[in-house]
Amino acid sequence: VLFKKKKKKSAISFGKKTMEKKGNQRKLQICVATCNRADYSKLAPIMSGIKAESDYFKLDVVVLGSHMIDDYGTSNTYRMIEQDDFDIDTRLHTIVRGEDEAAMVESVGLALVKLPDVLIRLKPDIMIVHGDRFDALAVATSAALMNIRILHVEGGEVSGTIDDSIRHAITKLAHYHVCCTRSAEQHLIAMCEDHDTILLAGCPSYDKLLSAKNQDYMSILQVWLEGGDVKPNEYIVALQHPVTTDIKHSIKMFELTLEALLSFNKKTLILFPNIDAGNKEMVRVMRKKGIEQHPNFRAVKHIPFDQFIQLVAHAGCVIGNSSCGVREAGAFGTPVINLGTRQTGRETGENVLHVRDTDTKNKILHALEIQFGKQYPCSKIYGDGNAVPRILKFLKSIDITEPLQKKFCFPPVKNISQDIDHILETRSALAVDLGGTNLRVAIVSMKGEIIKLCKQPNPKTYEARIALILKMCVEAASEAVDMNCRILGVGVSTGGRVNPNDGVILHSTKLIQEWTSVDLRTPISDALHLPVWVDNDGNCATLAERKFGHGRGVENFVTVITGTGIGGGVLHRSELIHGTSFCAAEFGHIAVSVDGPECSCGNRGCIEAYASGMALQREAKRLNDEESLLMEGMALKNEETVSAIDLIVASKFGNLKAEKVLRTAGTAVGLGILNILHILNPSLVILSGVLASQYESTVKEIISQRALPSAQTVNVVISNLVEPALLGAASMVLDYSTRRTY
Repeated sequence: VLFKKKKKKSAISFGKKTMEKKGNQRKLQICVATCNRADYSKLAPIMSGIKAESDYFKLDVVVLGSHMIDDYGTSNTYRMIEQDDFDIDTRLHTIVRGEDEAAMVESVGLALVKLPDVLIRLKPDIMIVHGDRFDALAVATSAALMNIRILHVEGGEVSGTIDDSIRHAITKLAHYHVCCTRSAEQHLIAMCEDHDTILLAGCPSYDKLLSAKNQDYMSILQVWLEGGDVKPNEYIVALQHPVTTDIKHSIKMFELTLEALLSFNKKTLILFPNIDAGNKEMVRVMRKKGIEQHPNFRAVKHIPFDQFIQLVAHAGCVIGNSSCGVREAGAFGTPVINLGTRQTGRETGENVLHVRDTDTKNKILHALEIQFGKQYPCSKIYGDGNAVPRILKFLKSIDITEPLQKKFCFPPVKNISQDIDHILETRSALAVDLGGTNLRVAIVSMKGEIIKLCKQPNPKTYEARIALILKMCVEAASEAVDMNCRILGVGVSTGGRVNPNDGVILHSTKLIQEWTSVDLRTPISDALHLPVWVDNDGNCATLAERKFGHGRGVENFVTVITGTGIGGGVLHRSELIHGTSFCAAEFGHIAVSVDGPECSCGNRGCIEAYASGMALQREAKRLNDEESLLMEGMALKNEETVSAIDLIVASKFGNLKAEKVLRTAGTAVGLGILNILHILNPSLVILSGVLASQYESTVKEIISQRALPSAQTVNVVISNLVEPALLGAASMVLDYSTRRTY
């Protein structure tokens, strides 16, 4: 899930903005600056969304850069903006002709001279810029110096050329950031950008891409490939640009690419390179090879984006060094050959084959033979088709009455001076544990000390449960103030399957009724104005071990919880594994017998059917009914209810049948852990829960007898944490506050 819910501060700002609009009809003035055909394909969906919500926004469009020249690869592309029914407020000629790096510098300078007059006249509240082009840097610099808020689209990405430096420079100038991938978001945070100003939305162009392939495309193929017999997957799209940090080498790579394409002898649609330094030399190479006259090639300067994506979607292969190969082509599963270093560092799907360097055409030709005509799974690395609604919601949340000065979130530095409030204040988390019987809320310090604990019976209905959670959290937060504890956030541990990204309980255990498809983050965050994290109780116990228990400093370990049910968590390379549908580490449902007792999940032979507290209680009742449970000197604590504890006591009194049940249960746990060792190969296994000590020796015995020699070195320990669920819930908050990844 890409969209990340903003903190309550943004929601309040949205409320202020809405009231202001209703009171005096003040619309948010958005200026979008587009510099070339590539950035327009990303900005156009946003522009359409802004235009459609004219009650909230006023859209101004500024066109500059290569849009305005009729040269290699462009052909006055500002006309397509007009054809898309956008009114262009300003056209600026900012490109200085030239074949070297100096021309780009002069173009930036010319744009800086012309832009101030435009911005003084338009007076935008927010300037939207895209990407990593030198023209966009001029726009961002002008807006920043003129105290105009900047929203930067597609920051935080890595590509490996001068574009990286420009992109990151724009990031430092921008006040708000819309990024496409989780890695890009983490890069922005690492660059000290305020997390509240970052929106993980996905790529705006994907809003069109993901529905494009099913549209009519044959007429488009015939127009651009000039042939009635052209079929899908039987042609190549080539798009290669100069690399400004190594122009000579990129021209050599382009020459080898053309030689390989000529030898491969397939219908090829080739686009002219962009206007970066080195472009004219690349065009000379094309003409030297006779590409424009060759019957297998169609060389074009520009293709409208809607038609271009159809050509990419149905191509047998895309080759070159354009970002569209590693980004847009992945949405269709189109095979891609990425050449050189221009996209080094970009996230790619399995459809991309890299040719980093070559001295002859042979390596490229071999790559064509491997990739051409293949079909790969579609990739959604860069978006899910819902970026624009998220961006519009984000824009509406911006409060333009707040101070303009940008703030950076630098790592904490040692400061000799001290503040008495900070000395006395205890940084803490609110931890909530939703069990089948009780609902508990605790204030937990950074050191894992439970400062305050409140417990209430867990209500049976959704409404009563939510009401009680909010009441207990609000009361605990109030008490925290009196105790001089600064609450950093709320962590919730609950049974069942949880989507931690959205804070939604997808499906609960049978012990907690009316607890399916529940958004727990929103009501708690709204009530307390604090960030909220939610996760499965097994994962929380694992996080508790990582921060406070045996797992401290261990990168790869597994926690197995033995209680009423069987659960746990997996930590791999210091990160939790949640799984595709958030059901990873359901250890209780590992089958250890083909035809064992029936489990609560409906399957047979699960660990939980042998070794859980419920399973032991079932066996205890069976033995009691057979009058085979009680030994001399034993007495049931409760005549009506036989429990797992009675079975354990009977075993200690020498009851052989009870011993056999516990031995079988321990063997089931051991076999399950054996499977885990052979799949994940952790260095540590932590047994947690009330039954851990009953199973420890049997588990170690099973491992020593049946594990592969390389897996027998694993360390098996019993957890020393008294409240793993509460400590794990707290650690989600406390780890985030200290900038640890979760």
